[in-house]
Amino acid sequence: MPGELLRIGEKVISRGKIEDTILQVLELRAAGFSQLEVANRLGLDRSFISRLETLGEVRKGKRLAVLGFPLRNKEEVEAVAREKGVEYIWLMDEKERWELVRGQSALEFFNLVIEIITELQRYDLVILIGSRKWLKIAEAMLDCQVLFLELGRSPITADCTLDPGLLAGVLDEVLVKSKAEQEGKGDAG
Repeated sequence: MPGELLRIGEKVISRGKIEDTILQVLELRAAGFSQLEVANRLGLDRSFISRLETLGEVRKGKRLAVLGFPLRNKEEVEAVAREKGVEYIWLMDEKERWELVRGQSALEFFNLVIEIITELQRYDLVILIGSRKWLKIAEAMLDCQVLFLELGRSPITADCTLDPGLLAGVLDEVLVKSKAEQEGKGDAG
């Protein structure tokens, strides 16, 4: 494709080849391969991989998840979570919550809940937005730290608004603490 080729001085560069290689690097690193292993596998310099990761780095520290319902302003809340580098975000309004429950058999819904719990187990910290009833369930089922932002008393039957600034403040505090912990580990080593 003509749009994929770029002339830079005397060289003709394939944009697609660069993009494919970068995706391979990221996929292998996310799968647990070291920078050196990826470099050897793809015929690259290890320093290139390090610089690539630095270029794209959003943050360091704990693996974060945000789960919340029923939210009237879920788009605003999601935007804050994404901006702060939260890896897993699942937010629903009341209508979506009921559609999820009604749209499946009991077995399908149970399997979905197990999948979500299994996914959330991968995170160091889960921020739960909802009613206290869900906090008790999350604490019982998850082997990680759970921070709770209460939307109202159980049962909540209508969409509620969460101040996006509140979530931003909590995430900032968590990220500052996580950064300090990372720096402390570096000093100890």
